[in-house]
Amino acid sequence: MKLGIVILAAGRGKRMCSTLPKVLHPLAGQPLLMHVLHVAHQLGATQQVVVYGHGGEQVRSVLADQDCLWVEQAEQQGTGHAVMQALPVLSGMDRLLVLYGDVPLITPETLRRLLSVSLDTQLGLLIAELPDPTGYGRIIRATDGRVTCIIEEQDATPAERTIREINTGVLVADHACLADWLSRIRNDNAQSEYYLTDVIALAAQSGVQIATTQPGTLAEVTGVNDRVQLAELERIYQHNAALQLMRSGVTLADPARFDLRGSLDAAPDVSLDINVIIEGRVSLASGVRVGSNCFLKDCTIGSDTEILANCVIEGAEVGANARIGPFARLRPAARLAANTHVGNFVEIKKTTLGEGSKANHLSYLGDAEIGAGVNIGAGTITCNYDGVNKSLTRIGDGAFIGSNTALVAPVIVGEQATIGAGSVITRHAPPDQLTLTRATQTTIPGWQRPQKKSE
Repeated sequence: MKLGIVILAAGRGKRMCSTLPKVLHPLAGQPLLMHVLHVAHQLGATQQVVVYGHGGEQVRSVLADQDCLWVEQAEQQGTGHAVMQALPVLSGMDRLLVLYGDVPLITPETLRRLLSVSLDTQLGLLIAELPDPTGYGRIIRATDGRVTCIIEEQDATPAERTIREINTGVLVADHACLADWLSRIRNDNAQSEYYLTDVIALAAQSGVQIATTQPGTLAEVTGVNDRVQLAELERIYQHNAALQLMRSGVTLADPARFDLRGSLDAAPDVSLDINVIIEGRVSLASGVRVGSNCFLKDCTIGSDTEILANCVIEGAEVGANARIGPFARLRPAARLAANTHVGNFVEIKKTTLGEGSKANHLSYLGDAEIGAGVNIGAGTITCNYDGVNKSLTRIGDGAFIGSNTALVAPVIVGEQATIGAGSVITRHAPPDQLTLTRATQTTIPGWQRPQKKSE
């Protein structure tokens, strides 16, 4: 049986008060629509269609790499009209599942359950029961419990508005039946729109037994209409992510002060202090300890490494038993071997740091190959950029670079070489020898510091 998925994402989202289309607003670092697409991919559908409208070209551009078809709803005439636009490109499907681009926390488990309970009928609905159903369409049932229709709140009577069982909007239907029902709905309602929910009454009138099921949590079917709701769903997402990590063996100092904006592969006995932010793909081996206020993006950290407070690590690889920070920055293509130390206010970019090497204070190392057991003194910089080209600095095993040294690339420092403090090295420094550049120290007898003249 071929399943097609329709994701409705054409709404303008006026209450977001933004020039950005609503479905592109980020939750956990990803557009709302991306979350829905990710869930849809997990259902094994044959085809997925996104119905776009307001800001459509921007939506398509941001999500251009997604495996889906795009259909434009040029005029927003309601949810029924939106699904009608998708029907022609889904003509080969047996069943259609309708999802929403601004309902980001729906889970594959809930949708699989909906698909399962509706296998033997032509229509299945995902419903929910709310303490306060204000704003939602109400499920109307016959005395025997059969669903007969859905009434939108603006069209409901006072008695119907007391019903707490609501329509989430998510449904699955036989393709041919849905196409027939949609061809017969009308827009003679308070909004002058074609409601997708009107197909429920048509199905019931034709004798269809409408299957229903509920989500695991109400958050799954909560949509984003403004930034307040967006923030509320963000915290729910982060809470769920924190629970999953802790149950897998990760220690979080405070689950309420942790943000996952990508994917985190964390082995048991990883420890994360407060205000740690994870973006992109991050891998933390067993025993890694991350201090407070750290930002990690697209990086791999080896076992038992400690990252002290206030570090920024992006696109880097760090080996086992290293110590990073506090206040260190590792930029893309930084490759640190085991037992390395990178201290406060050290920045490393496109540089390999060999096993046991140390750069403990106030240094910049860019475009460099640094061997094992090297000591980088405070204030050392690799002068890798001449305004046009970037050049490489090579430092051999066991070298000692004195404080306040400028290594002007391209340059090679040999193994076991020593560079005297305050040097500007512009030529290769031979191994096993001391190299320095330093002006002669001079003392001027009788010199006096200038004094202010009295008025």
